Amino acid sequence: MKSGAEEAFDLIVLGGGPAGISAALSAARHGVHTLLIDESPMPGGQVYRAVPGEFRINSPVRLGEDFKRGETLRRALAGSAVEVRLDLCVWNVAPGFLVQAAGPNGLFQGQSRAVIAATGAAERLYPFPGWTLPGVIGLAGATILLKSQQMLPGRRTLVCGVGPLLYAVASAILKEGAEVAAVVDAASFGEWVSCLTRMASRPDLTARGARWLWMLRRAGVPVLYRTKIIEARGTDAVTEAVVAPVNAQGQRQVGARTRSFAVDSVAVGHGLVPGTEASRLLKAKQVFRAERGGWTAEHDADGLTSIANFYVAGDGAGVAGAAAAEESGSLAGLAAARDLGRLDAQRHMTIATAIRRKRKRADRFGHAMAEMMRARPGLIDAATTDVVVCRCEDVTRTTLEATIAAGARTLNELKSWTRCGMGPCQGRFCSETAAELIAAKTGDRAGAGQLTARFPIRPVAIRQLVEGFDYEQEVPSPALVPM
Repeated sequence: MKSGAEEAFDLIVLGGGPAGISAALSAARHGVHTLLIDESPMPGGQVYRAVPGEFRINSPVRLGEDFKRGETLRRALAGSAVEVRLDLCVWNVAPGFLVQAAGPNGLFQGQSRAVIAATGAAERLYPFPGWTLPGVIGLAGATILLKSQQMLPGRRTLVCGVGPLLYAVASAILKEGAEVAAVVDAASFGEWVSCLTRMASRPDLTARGARWLWMLRRAGVPVLYRTKIIEARGTDAVTEAVVAPVNAQGQRQVGARTRSFAVDSVAVGHGLVPGTEASRLLKAKQVFRAERGGWTAEHDADGLTSIANFYVAGDGAGVAGAAAAEESGSLAGLAAARDLGRLDAQRHMTIATAIRRKRKRADRFGHAMAEMMRARPGLIDAATTDVVVCRCEDVTRTTLEATIAAGARTLNELKSWTRCGMGPCQGRFCSETAAELIAAKTGDRAGAGQLTARFPIRPVAIRQLVEGFDYEQEVPSPALVPM
């Protein structure tokens, strides 16, 4: 493999979302030589996603409050001492710390004394018949289209799943002039009402949610609570979606009538799962917290994990939303500055105390939203026996359940026997469903464990790793020994 020249830093921050930017700024402010790496062409992450540089922005106001906040963070980053490398896909993080990445301009290798993983969250998506049809897209994917390019997922979209992203996506589709067939929410209206007390800690975000609901009501969009999608139909693309009432766990109600919608797009998502690839690769201690999205690296109030000088921040440390992620990142960056000897303990405590107060308010709201997005085991019931669960390796539910019946009790055992999770996505799409299938048999969701992380933690093209490699020049031939 052709390796780029190794560069040295005090701190490398993985991820350019709200947590990563805040962490980098916080550390650099106290003299820490900091590098921020992100695989996107512009920092901001999913929530504060930037518009591509080639685009002209005619109306910044139309892009919304998240874009405005993202621009503020991007300006702060540009005016700071933080070094920023974009369009870099991190494929390995080794103890010590060595960070390896690849991008269009070649390879990168960075050595650092500390690392902050602000890697965000992945979307949880339980499969159902037709979920691989063209036109079926994740809520996160729909958000990228709408935020960064003002592109619609379809002209008539069914928005379904669970959590606040349903209403954000539906309202954004309406704002762009397209039609929302319905919002299909696995949660009940009563569950949303029960969150109001905690949501009051962030009246600005609560008001935004109220505006989304008002837009839906004004447009006559039906909101179907305690309902889930059970099938997407079509030949070359989705043309129809079928939904059914469910109970609190997401299980389809026996005998309840289904309802069909003519659509050309389905946007679906069942919550968020913390991104833990880097922490698992470094073998940081993990803990299962269903109310925060599932497995995360065990960490203290500042994000410090079981590994010295390795920190986690943002949704990758437990799903709590963008507002809490900023404060989480600031605390991690501050702790790194302290632990690297750039900030004394007393000064750290003074600054951290003020940040923790702000984070507590943001956390109350974020935790309420995370609770709404918690895994609902019954949602996997929509996956009939012949539905493909692992798309990388083409493994069906039937194969997985037969293997579990034969004795597989962990995700790693299931992976070894079926190849589920062995593809390039490393289980980001299938592991949640596979774990729920194991839990349905054993009654122990945490006992299903996690898939062992391996590098590359993100798919990297072979040509990126070997570009410029000359076999004859760089691999010496053995000396000839006379016979």
